[in-house]
Amino acid sequence: MTAISFYVQVVRALDEIGAPYMIVGAFGGYPFGITRVTFDIDILVDLREEDFDALSQRFPLPRYYADPEMMRNSVQMGIMFNLIDTNEGIKADLVPLKRDPDYQLAFDRRVRRDFVDPAGNSFSAWVAQPSDIIIGKLWAWDEGRSDKHPRDIYAMVVFDLSGASDLSIDFDLVTKEAAHIGQETLEMWNQVLEKAKEEVAKHKK
Repeated sequence: MTAISFYVQVVRALDEIGAPYMIVGAFGGYPFGITRVTFDIDILVDLREEDFDALSQRFPLPRYYADPEMMRNSVQMGIMFNLIDTNEGIKADLVPLKRDPDYQLAFDRRVRRDFVDPAGNSFSAWVAQPSDIIIGKLWAWDEGRSDKHPRDIYAMVVFDLSGASDLSIDFDLVTKEAAHIGQETLEMWNQVLEKAKEEVAKHKK
């Protein structure tokens, strides 16, 4: 089992028990133009009291580690927790919404999208809107300056401007948030946006 396959298993379990969640990061941007092979898979969850035991039962011992008390305590404290496949040595990181309350608006407007897992099986999941995924990547770039974030943003903007997406990026919102993060982040966003516009215009000629 690959790491992505395990995450798909976790997402399906969250759907089965009706637990609120949202995929963000690069994998969340997959339906909106991100095409790189390796993905950071980040799942925000807003687990309720009845969800801890239900989720734990989907990942029973001895193969899995999914302690309901650990999950309950982590959610109460607003810290990330793991579900672990001990056979494969793979873990899924889940982030309580409480830890990142700024994501509440994004969580409220999450959308359902179709994916294809590494084995070629299709599934659907709740993901952040493209504008919110880009904003998350702007924050991540500001914190770590990894080149993967501008590349992902560029791919999503080209996808949008090419008319391939049914959900348009709110460019005014993203620009406003980039300015809020800082001048360097705003400059990076503007550079990526202009580069994407030039690329799309070149192919329309």
